[in-house]
Amino acid sequence: MKTKHSFSRSLAGALAALALAMALPAMALDAAQVPQSKQTKPGLYLDAKEAYALKQQLGEQLMFIDIRTRSEVSYTGMASLVDAHVPLLEHPPNAAWDDKAGRFRLEYNNDFDTEVARRMAAKNLGKDTPVILICRSGDRSSKAANLLAELGYTKVYTVVDGFEGDVAKDGPETGKRVVNGWKNAGLPWTTRLDKDKLYIPSVK
Repeated sequence: MKTKHSFSRSLAGALAALALAMALPAMALDAAQVPQSKQTKPGLYLDAKEAYALKQQLGEQLMFIDIRTRSEVSYTGMASLVDAHVPLLEHPPNAAWDDKAGRFRLEYNNDFDTEVARRMAAKNLGKDTPVILICRSGDRSSKAANLLAELGYTKVYTVVDGFEGDVAKDGPETGKRVVNGWKNAGLPWTTRLDKDKLYIPSVK
């Protein structure tokens, strides 16, 4: 038999879940607006401004993860509202040059799955909690969103323009990342990193 207190707790939980569901955008950006390389199985897309607004709105009810490499966050900074830094890919020791990608070779971070789960558990968040992923320009975050969806996370959003934005294809700033993205939108970011948020792998 339910007591008055247990009923109140159940009602409060149901109301909180309803409020959370109402706060989430159905699909901020239509898939037709998202390049094929950035599309995901969950089909949940945000631009940088929408990601900022949603994090401001939901606070601790949402996990915001930067999945770029440690070098990227070290030298280009990161969004101030990020909850955790968990690289999807990393440069291996003595990384060789990747001619096709035009950069030093990247490898999958084998700790990615477990580190995301650890970060979620530390905040008492489950797999039904909204998760926002951000990378440099939205390509890697789409891959990470697919991976988390396969692991059972149900509300995985990707920031399609990323932290630095897309590259200008013409004009005086051709080749520079000035088109869109978190930094170009004037959203809060910092180069003063919080060690507690960063991915620091244990020495094996």
